[in-house]
Amino acid sequence: MTKATTTRLKVSGCSKGFPGVQALTEVSLTVGAGEIHALLGENGAGKSTLGKIIAGVYHWDAGAIEFDGIALDRLDETSAGALGIGIVHQEGSLVGQLSIAENIFAGRQPIGRFNVVDRREMVRRTRELLNQLGVSLDPWTPVRALSTAQAQIVEIAKALSRDLKLLILDEPTSALTLTETARLFDLVRGLKASGVSIIYVSHRLSEIFELCDRVTVLKDGQVTGRRLLAETNQDELIRLMVGRDVHFARESNLAPGELVLEVNSVAAAPFVRNASFSVRRGEIVCLAGLVGSGRSEVCETIFGTRRHERGEIRLHGTRMRFEGPWDAMAAGVGMVPEDRKTAGLFLAKSLAENITIAVLSKVSPGGVISDRAIASYADRYVKELNIATPDILQLVGNLSGGNQQKVLLAKWLAPEPDLLIVDEPTRGVDVGARAEIYRLLRALRAKGFALLVVSSDLTEVLTLADRIVVMADGRTVGELPGDVADEESVLRLATQHTSIQSAGAA
Repeated sequence: MTKATTTRLKVSGCSKGFPGVQALTEVSLTVGAGEIHALLGENGAGKSTLGKIIAGVYHWDAGAIEFDGIALDRLDETSAGALGIGIVHQEGSLVGQLSIAENIFAGRQPIGRFNVVDRREMVRRTRELLNQLGVSLDPWTPVRALSTAQAQIVEIAKALSRDLKLLILDEPTSALTLTETARLFDLVRGLKASGVSIIYVSHRLSEIFELCDRVTVLKDGQVTGRRLLAETNQDELIRLMVGRDVHFARESNLAPGELVLEVNSVAAAPFVRNASFSVRRGEIVCLAGLVGSGRSEVCETIFGTRRHERGEIRLHGTRMRFEGPWDAMAAGVGMVPEDRKTAGLFLAKSLAENITIAVLSKVSPGGVISDRAIASYADRYVKELNIATPDILQLVGNLSGGNQQKVLLAKWLAPEPDLLIVDEPTRGVDVGARAEIYRLLRALRAKGFALLVVSSDLTEVLTLADRIVVMADGRTVGELPGDVADEESVLRLATQHTSIQSAGAA
């Protein structure tokens, strides 16, 4: 067992199975010291499974792993951490009841005199890590009070708190805007320069080409290609991932119909200060802006999950004040939330149960739930949305991220709302599922739905939007036609109205 001089990690013929699923089959991967190595593939291709094996969360069934030239017989999270392996999980690993500082240093708190946790030192280190990431958060803030983007940044800070040799980043920018992503990229490049190896998992191909040195592509748990990023292109990588060409061309705007939603000077402290915009039938309006701009919060206010304090919300010209989501649903409003796992789906329930949960009155004639009616609804949306599942009784938690997102869309399409709010429609889904979701949203627009979409992905906004409403500091600061807008014009609006304090927060 001699130490390698350039190879940090070597995975040879690794296989891993779960009940009913073969996640990985003879996968091999090498990562050099100071290399940023991309791992690509569709949802369910095995990327996260491989990352968790390397980080000690799962044990492999067959194959071999070497780290700095040392063969590893077994690996758990503790021993992986001791070797200098850190991971930022796609789904998150934080404990909501604990503070930011307590999460970052869980099990590794600095100890002071009399063998007592040195809380002052823990806070100091936490502030240092957060400053490194360019954010200003109170270390004693409970994680449950954080936004999705803020929690993602804490996940990254937790990984950076270790003495790293290898960092696995699994969809690290899925909840971040361009500003936060740029800060993360600077940090990753700094780690690379200091000799730290990075395995970078992302569905965003533009990030892969900007940041990474080499790429390994997985499909159905097997390696389909390895490339130097300098010697390949997006079309080739997409073919390796999905076996076909996928395009995201913008479609021509349709003539919008009648006014469905009017938001006039709406406030909902502390995140929404003054929001005004409208959405018409047969139109996709996208809300753009930095994290913390109030995009998601104004949608929650419209849907009744956040208290409406000032201003007007009108549906079809009638002034509304929803006391909760049930009022919004009764008025013909549906909302697909940003976090499908904690706020959108019942992972331990079947696909059929999830799809019909918002239309119980329609599947329970006479007050008795009809299995036939449930099956009818579920079968319809499985076909319309092309949901990949063995059957409608499959647990949603067993589906890939892209198919979970489709189930969540089906859940809110079943009530046939006049206005559908979609917060981060393609967060954490692969390139093939992204194209299908775009097709679905455009089809809904063509059917006359009024669609209000929140997205942190500017390319997505520019691809989907008929109109773009830009928010900053809880206010609407401008509006752009989707067919003439570009990234520069959107970012100019989003940043020129953002205060220094807000811009520094996640």
